[in-house]
Amino acid sequence: MNTSSSRREFVKQSLLGTALAGAALGTSVAKAADDLALPAPVDLEPEGSLPQGKIGKLSVSRILLGGNLLTHFTHSRDLKYVYTLCAHYNTDEKIMDTMAVAEKHGVNTLVIHTVPAAMETLKRYRNERGGKMQWIICPTAQVDKEPDAYRKQVKDLADMGTEAVYLWGVTADRLTQEGNVDAMIKAVEIGHEFGLASGVGGHDLRVVQTCEDKGVPTDFYIKTFHHHNYPSAPRPDEITEIYREVPGYWCNDPQAVIDVMKAVEKPWIAFKVMAAGAIPPADAFQYVFANGADFSLAGMFDFEIEEDVRIAKEVLKNVKRELRPWRA
Repeated sequence: MNTSSSRREFVKQSLLGTALAGAALGTSVAKAADDLALPAPVDLEPEGSLPQGKIGKLSVSRILLGGNLLTHFTHSRDLKYVYTLCAHYNTDEKIMDTMAVAEKHGVNTLVIHTVPAAMETLKRYRNERGGKMQWIICPTAQVDKEPDAYRKQVKDLADMGTEAVYLWGVTADRLTQEGNVDAMIKAVEIGHEFGLASGVGGHDLRVVQTCEDKGVPTDFYIKTFHHHNYPSAPRPDEITEIYREVPGYWCNDPQAVIDVMKAVEKPWIAFKVMAAGAIPPADAFQYVFANGADFSLAGMFDFEIEEDVRIAKEVLKNVKRELRPWRA
């Protein structure tokens, strides 16, 4: 008995039994049944490449795979059900499929933080599927309060094959506000101690300013960047000098980011570029690359990757770098 064929026919007939609107509807449902019944395996053979830049010795695609969807830490404003929906969709197997699709379309690096389940999935993807996706991972231990735990996390990340680490933006924001530059330097140096490219993340622009002013030996920055031309963007009277989280946006003064980053000579990965899904990819990529970012993180479901990469390639082919030359 052909089990696969029987399964396909069962699902097809079950769906067709509810489709009473005519032959045209029946055809579309039958096709959907075929897709549902026998999902195609993900092929790792690349279909194309993305432009790349350098971070240390790493060659990194200009578009990186954002980790929030894969760890289920989605920023969905006040739509609380979205978090659960993403967690149900992005199973371990789906996460590995997503990385494979990303690789297939030229995305060769992801950024994520140390969620234990995600770390295990990354290892499985490399060991079981032969994945080549590079990892830029931020430890979540607090380097100023638990330096031994921070060093251990970095060592563990290096041992598992991580290519680069960075000081978590949440931590860097706090350390900057507290004036604790020594802890920021220590975090970067611990990464270097284990032979890794070592960067600093931040939502607060003062993180970058402090690192530049105080000579923090970071190899790269990961800094939020997006415009405010979307309906739920903050009003001008909500923008303050002090960083604070407002649901749905993480870049409280994009023009200030442009002005500061113009003079920064280290590679810059922009993140939160779509303002948690409020800005379409074409608009987001055009904005960040035209205004100086060297790379863009993009939180993508597997079914979005092909189209987003196509858009990114078109933007990168035509973008004019008048404000800041490529620094990577």
